[in-house]
Amino acid sequence: MPQTQYGSFTALRSLMQRREPKERCELCGLGLRANHQHLIEPIARKLVCACDACAVLFPSSGETKYKRVPRRVRFLPDFQIADSEWDDLSIPIGMAFFLESSVEKKVLAFYPSPAGPTESMLPLEAWNSIVQNNPELARMEPDIEALLANRIGETRDAPAGEYYLVPIDKCYELVGLIRTHWHGLSGGTEVWNQIRRFFGELRQQAISVPERSHA
Repeated sequence: MPQTQYGSFTALRSLMQRREPKERCELCGLGLRANHQHLIEPIARKLVCACDACAVLFPSSGETKYKRVPRRVRFLPDFQIADSEWDDLSIPIGMAFFLESSVEKKVLAFYPSPAGPTESMLPLEAWNSIVQNNPELARMEPDIEALLANRIGETRDAPAGEYYLVPIDKCYELVGLIRTHWHGLSGGTEVWNQIRRFFGELRQQAISVPERSHA
């Protein structure tokens, strides 16, 4: 092959390799863009990457094998929780997410750790008390939405912490971020920078829930 043709062939092959999608739809195999949709399998609590055409086939509610995960992020600026109420939830750190499981018929609590999401035994009475003061929580969509709470000083600006209603894939993203960047006993500087970046981007994406929602 002449040198000029060989060079052109090499460049073309390199271009095709760069365009090869990193992820594919787990239902049809189509290449996915970075910001693709997700489905959740409630029984296994497993996320499934999906293209738009496959994702639209599944509802976000009802008894189906997969549920479509929504995109909206809601910031709860006037979330009401006392330190004693947080202590009653038996969460050992200042960061956790809470979701209602349609399979187990109850609200589950998880906190991120270097080993992945760790489930915490959630006292029902403590959760019910928080819902009474924050009615928006009663409208969380089972399996696909979660309350994400960040009360860790190194990653927040507001003294009272920050609280969001988020798609469940955002919680998995946070867990994966911590698993990937955690080093040593304290996590290291990089993981805390990544956590700050995560919540900064989350706040930019979020819409604020009006104060009257918590009246």
